Amino acid sequence: MENIINETEIKMKKVITNFENRMVNVRAGRANPAMLNGIMVNYYGVLTPLNSLVNITIPEARQLFIKPFDKSALKDIDKALLEANLGITPTNNGEFIILTVPELNEERRRDFVKQVKQMAEDGKVGIRQVREDSRNLIKKAELPEDETDNYYDDIQDLTQKYNKIIEDLLKEKEKELMTV
Repeated sequence: MENIINETEIKMKKVITNFENRMVNVRAGRANPAMLNGIMVNYYGVLTPLNSLVNITIPEARQLFIKPFDKSALKDIDKALLEANLGITPTNNGEFIILTVPELNEERRRDFVKQVKQMAEDGKVGIRQVREDSRNLIKKAELPEDETDNYYDDIQDLTQKYNKIIEDLLKEKEKELMTV
């Protein structure tokens, strides 16, 4: 039964990691290399992750410089950035690409907060699903009632712990998004 509790915690940690990864893509008017994660470039006919083709630097809070290791890939990288619908138009100067993240207005910030709140709710649903799956496994084990209740309590403690982590991450991201 201890392995069920351990598995429950591992699965809940995965839900938190997924939530954090989704939140990274919500930008707060600041440049962040993580906003380019998942962008694939057609490099010599092979879809290649952008991060493996370039060096990314942040010269200013709202700018990313993307310098390819191979200058011949510059046009393909530029095209991939346009197709990624980042809401940012890349500037290609022949040496590297500059992405300038526009400042967010109040309405856009609020939209991002709503988006992050929905992600947090999805995370909480994931935590509850893990809890229910674990409770069902314990129920199938047909243990004595007091032992079953103790395991249920352990799972509920984990659920509350990981829901609090989601709440804390949400508050942190909300603060980041609403800071001008």
